[in-house]
Amino acid sequence: MQRLPPPDSHRLRAATGWLELGCPEEAQAELDGIESVNQRHPDVLELRWELLADEHEWDEAANAARVLVELAPERAKGWLYHAYAVRRSVGGSVELALEALLPAVDRFPAESHIPYNLACYACQLGRQQEALAWLDRAFKVGNKSELKSEALEDEDLKSLWTEIEKL
Repeated sequence: MQRLPPPDSHRLRAATGWLELGCPEEAQAELDGIESVNQRHPDVLELRWELLADEHEWDEAANAARVLVELAPERAKGWLYHAYAVRRSVGGSVELALEALLPAVDRFPAESHIPYNLACYACQLGRQQEALAWLDRAFKVGNKSELKSEALEDEDLKSLWTEIEKL
C-alpha cells in the first residue's frame, strides 16, 4: 500500500493529534477533510476506527474495520479492531467476535494480542480450558510478564485469575 500523500498525510497527523488530545470533533473534521479517494486508505481507516470506538459507535466501527481487513489483510490491527467492534455492535456477540478473529491466528503467528483476545472471548463463552490454551499461546509469542499482568486485570478473564496467577 502506498503512503498517504500530502496534504492528506498532514490531515491524518492532525486528526491523530486531536484524538490524542481528547478532541473528537476536531479529529473528525480533519478526517472528513481527507480527499475521498484516500478515505479508504488503511491509515485513515485505522484512525477512523479509533475515533468511532472512542465514541462507542460500534456499528460504524465494525464497518470501518471490515473494510480495513478487506483492503489490508496484512494488518493485524484490522482483524483485532473488527472482532472488538463486532462484539459490541447491534446484533453482535462474543461468539461472532471469536469467529471474526479466528482466521487471523495463522496469518499472524507472532502477534500475541490475537490469541490473547481469543482467550478473552473463549473465557466469556465459558470455555475456560480453551481460554487458557489461547493465553498460553499468547504468552509464548509475546512478553509473558506484560501479558500476564494485563490478564490479571482484564475483567473478561476474571473467572481465570487464579489459574492465570499459576502460569
